[in-house]
Amino acid sequence: MTPARNPALIVGGLLSVAASLLHIGCIIGGPDWYRFFGAGEAMATMAEQGSMTPTLLTLGIAAILAIWAAYAFSGAGLLPRLPLLRTGLVVITVIYLLRGLALIPALVINGANVMPFILWSSLIVLVYGLTYAIGTWTAWPHLRPRR
Repeated sequence: MTPARNPALIVGGLLSVAASLLHIGCIIGGPDWYRFFGAGEAMATMAEQGSMTPTLLTLGIAAILAIWAAYAFSGAGLLPRLPLLRTGLVVITVIYLLRGLALIPALVINGANVMPFILWSSLIVLVYGLTYAIGTWTAWPHLRPRR
C-alpha cells in the first residue's frame, strides 16, 4: 500500500531540510554565523582558530537533520519506504518534542531570564515536533511494514 500524501510530514521534512541547510550555512558563514545562531562562543572561537571540531559537529547535525527530512518525505509517500519508518518517525518526533519542551525547565529555573536563543529555538523546534507528531499520527495506518 502506498502512503497517501501527508501535508504535515511534507512540511516537517521541509523544516528539517531548512534546518540542515542553516547548519551548512553556519559552516560557510563561519564564526559570525555560529554566534548569530546561538552555537556558543566556544564554537565560534574554535572556528576562528581553524579547528575542524565546529565543522565536523555541524556537518553531523546537518546530516542527521537531512536523514530526518528523508524519513518525513518517505512517510509522506514522496520517497521510497525507508527502514523502520514508523519507529524512525516516532523517535524523530520525540527528540524534537523533548528539545522543544526543554523550554519548560529553563523557564522554571531561570524565570524571565531565559536566553533569547533558548526561548526561540525551543519554540521553533516544538513546532517541528508537533508537525512530525501530527504527520506521523495521520499517516500511521499507511506506515505499516509491507509483508
